[in-house]
Formats: sequence, structure tokens, C-alpha cells
Amino acid sequence: MTARPSQVYVVQGRGPRDFADAQRALDSVPAKVITLPFIGDEEGMIAALRDADGLVIAASPVTRAVMSACEGLKAVMRTGVGYDVIDVPAATELGVVVVNVPDIWVREVANHALALLLTFNRKLLLLDRQVHAGVWSSGVPGGAGSLHGETVGIVGLGNIGSAFARRVAAFETTVIACDPYVDDARFAALGVERVSLDVLAERSDYVSVHTLLNAETRHLIGEAFFRRMKPTALLINTSRGPVVDEQALTRALREKRLAGAALDVWEQEPVTSGHPLLAMDNVIATPHAAYFSSPAVAQVPRRCGEEMARVLTGQRPLNVVNPEVYAPGAVRRAR
Repeated sequence: MTARPSQVYVVQGRGPRDFADAQRALDSVPAKVITLPFIGDEEGMIAALRDADGLVIAASPVTRAVMSACEGLKAVMRTGVGYDVIDVPAATELGVVVVNVPDIWVREVANHALALLLTFNRKLLLLDRQVHAGVWSSGVPGGAGSLHGETVGIVGLGNIGSAFARRVAAFETTVIACDPYVDDARFAALGVERVSLDVLAERSDYVSVHTLLNAETRHLIGEAFFRRMKPTALLINTSRGPVVDEQALTRALREKRLAGAALDVWEQEPVTSGHPLLAMDNVIATPHAAYFSSPAVAQVPRRCGEEMARVLTGQRPLNVVNPEVYAPGAVRRAR
């Protein structure tokens, strides 16, 4: 009797993609790719995925209960860098490999963060609206920072934070950063000064957030941070929405304790049209699009298929979030 192909489920994000390249990468395993529309709740995930050997997700919750219900599940793969929607400790305990794609859109996110900084600094949205309205001003209303010579603070000096540091340093800025998990060699190689989070808040003219979301970083940028910021400073967030306490940010902007915010990510996505931050002229908003470029997005299905093929054939994936599952004596769900 021929064994059934492995079942790899792809639960789409809110913007569906064609995963034909994933199927091609898995044909030799053999494995069948089953694509489902977005599922936003635990119960729906359990009902749809009980026979999954592999799972690829964008934004759906992969909880302990979901993984426990999928008794044959061997790997969960996130289609991007962050993996906060996956219960990684539970996966490790259950012997499920967690995989991400940390390298595809590093440049895109760094570029987007820099674009937000420049848009705010040069007041491009205001100038555009004025010209469209027939208003011709020879300067920048309200003034604009010189940018060169100012201080840019980076929260999180991983791959994206480092790429942003290289870009913004080219504008002749002073770059400082806080990241307790990055060694001094990287700071030195980038020419970035290591500072504490409090000092970063106090010294920065621009703060760009590039940290993962976990229990340690949730609301890391909150009331205490905003009270230390300069009233002329800008906050940029292209990491994860809940890293920033939006209620505290709203208060700080209303009380003019900082000059503005540029947000690509939000605590609840999609952000509602009645959100108080969207009513503020000094807030630039984009829809979690920093990662996007057509060439980068086109790589995702193939990369997901290749990584799943490695797991299902007993190989180690290139990017393992929980390497503990490969430690000697660790439990891992076998093929």
C-alpha cells in the first residue's frame, strides 16, 4: 500500500498569495499543499488542521491547543520574520519545529522606516496636500529639521535594525541603539553607540523600533519612555504593533510631549477607522506594508516549500526559531 503524501496546510493571510511554488518544492517529498483562507481563531484552526503534517501561516494563531490537536504536526512555518502568533515554548515542548523567513525583506522594512522618517522630516504629506489644493509655499510650514547632525535611536539591532542603521548613518546622523542581545562587535562594526533604553529616549531626535514582539517587549515603548522623549522627537514603528503602548502614545501626542509618530504596525490589525491616532495630523499611518516589494513577496511560497521539504525529509531547516528541538535527547515529532 502506498503511503499517503504528507499534508502541508497553508493558512493564508488577509492578502492571499499563490503557493504553487511551494507545491513544486514539495512534490518530491511527496507532500500535498492545501491552501485555506485566513482563520483568525483557535477553534477554527483546530477544526481545519487536524491531519496537518506541516503548517504555514501568516497571521493565524498557532496555540498549544492547535498543535496538540494536530497529532502529526511536525513543523509550523511563519511566512515572515516575527513569530509572535506561534506559541514557541509549547511547540518546543511538543517537539514541533518552528521556522521563519528572517532574511527576505530586511531591506524593504529598513527602507520603509527611513521613508517614514524622511516623510515626517520633510513634511511631504502636508506639502503634497498644499500643492494639490493650489497653495504654493516657498518653504516648509512650521520648519523642518536639518536631519544631518541629529541623533537617531534604534530599538533592536537585529538584521533590520542593522540595515536601518547603515542607511540612516549615510545622512550624517549620530546613531545610537539599545539591544541587550547583540554583542559589542556588531555595534562597533556599524559605528553605533550602545546606550540604555532610557538614554535612547532622552537623546534621540528620531526613534525607530525594530524589535521582536515577546513578553519582554510588549509595551516596551510606553508611558515611561514617552516621558523621557524630546518634545520635538518622532517615533517610528515598523516592528510589531504591541511593542508600542498606543494609549500612552496617544496621550503623549495630545499633550505635545513628542512631535509625531509614523506607524506601519498596530496593536489591533487592521486598525479601525475611528482609532484616535488616525485623527491626528502628526501621525503617518501605513497598513503593515513595510515588508512589501514584489520581488521579495514572490520568494515566499518557494522558501516555505523548501523549508517544509527539509523538515519532512528529516533534514534541519535553514532558519529554526526553537533550536532546542534539535538538542540531544529532545523530543521531536518524527516523519
